Amino acid sequence: MMANQKGACECRQETEEQKYQRISRVIEEYKGREGSLIQILHMAQGIFGYLPLELQQFIAQKLDKPLSEIYGVTTFYSFFATKPRGENTIRVCLGTACYVRGGKKIIDRLQEILSIGVGETTGDGKFTLEVMRCIGACGLAPAITINDQVYKQVNPDKLQTIIEKYY
Repeated sequence: MMANQKGACECRQETEEQKYQRISRVIEEYKGREGSLIQILHMAQGIFGYLPLELQQFIAQKLDKPLSEIYGVTTFYSFFATKPRGENTIRVCLGTACYVRGGKKIIDRLQEILSIGVGETTGDGKFTLEVMRCIGACGLAPAITINDQVYKQVNPDKLQTIIEKYY
């Protein structure tokens, strides 16, 4: 029989200090390797969930690089986040085929359903809304992804049903 309350989590949450120690070890392992910044940023985002400015400053200092370089890479690539993301990331394809077949209407409807704008996260932390340039489903446009699941031939009327699967 369990000693603690039913349903209580027995997992140990990592402290900020422990997270910074982990990323320090990663930086030491990759420091000096050509082209390692993106790998370090990926690992840092895996540890922290996103790349806040304080973490970018820490990485810049440890790598002896200007903050502008770290920030430039972080903000250039869409897979890096500078703010906490939701539990589920919705990405709307805005490649040519998806855009022409109603991608903008999909975004408009999602913003209405979720009450957030592109790049924002719902107040309950459940969803983040983003756009992508192309997901390779052009023949079945418009398309969206939620996490790694692709939804093809989406129309605004289908969105509420799709979203409800994630609650």
